[in-house]
Amino acid sequence: MRRTDFHFDLPQELIAQRPTETRSASRMLLLDGADGSRRDLQFRDFPALLEPLDLLVFNDTRVIPARVFGVKESGGRVEILLERALTATTALVHLKASKGLKSGAAVRLPGDQAARMLGRVGELFHLQFSCDVGSFFETHGEIPLPPYIGRKAENADRERYQTVYARASGAIAAPTAGLHFDADIFAALERRGIRHVFITLHVGAGTFQPVRVDDIAGHRMHEEYLEVPEAACDAINAARAAGGRVIAVGTTVVRSLETAARAADDLPGANGSAAAGTSRRGIAPYRGATRIFIKPGHQFRAVDAMVTNFHLPESTLLMLCSAFAGREALLAAYAHAVQARYRFFSYGDAMFLTPCASALQRA
Repeated sequence: MRRTDFHFDLPQELIAQRPTETRSASRMLLLDGADGSRRDLQFRDFPALLEPLDLLVFNDTRVIPARVFGVKESGGRVEILLERALTATTALVHLKASKGLKSGAAVRLPGDQAARMLGRVGELFHLQFSCDVGSFFETHGEIPLPPYIGRKAENADRERYQTVYARASGAIAAPTAGLHFDADIFAALERRGIRHVFITLHVGAGTFQPVRVDDIAGHRMHEEYLEVPEAACDAINAARAAGGRVIAVGTTVVRSLETAARAADDLPGANGSAAAGTSRRGIAPYRGATRIFIKPGHQFRAVDAMVTNFHLPESTLLMLCSAFAGREALLAAYAHAVQARYRFFSYGDAMFLTPCASALQRA
């Protein structure tokens, strides 16, 4: 398929620049992938769409205040965006400077700290810091709002560009489908007997990188760290055995669970049979990196429905949602959302997707 197969026209004014006054005050567009039908709802309607046997899966990553500014020895300004810490005092970062940064060069940082360039790792820069990386960014960093939000981060973003259940520090972008959930939504879910579990995927800056090849089969995904714990796998397998649905809150959860389902194939004794625990819906614990690229033709093994936000044209996230609900149905839903003036992207409105028939066929 071509990158342009996932294009849609979006008026600039529909890109949400700020969150709604309260988290659950957003709108929600329901798309039934089986028949392409749509319903305009409020996010507060979401709990009523679930049944007691259903299981919600959330990503509990926490966004780091990952952007800081420094000064080169020459006086030039440097912008550093943390990708991930490697040790207590070294990290891989994205770096913007007028003339780049040579190996061995030093950067003066806030708080009388400094960093030294060790080398390049692909598109990333390997820096040695004079202090603990995590503590430094927590003290001196700012929340790295997405590039399509055309304003500087404010104090309020430290709370609103973060889910209410964020726990494991490591992301530089929020799992934005979770931003709609607040105490009222969780209380409504509890009243309906809906259970939930957590996985962790630390969202990297690569999530905002465009697809640069025309044939999407040639696109290589960025690497992200994830952890699908045994408790989550047990709950998922139990929900399936009882006839419930596994509902992923966000594309990061979808990528995590589908990665874990693939990893189950590599377990000793796995042969793809239900008896071996590796049927289409089988899942096993996983900890490590993923580069999984989910595009049309993917057959989902671990997810029955998903909550997501509206995504950028020609993005890998739009391709993932197209694989799940069907490309034509999804793009028609996006056209409706534009006409109905939904709010797009990270601080925007939500969708609830159920799968098209081909998405859940046995591999």
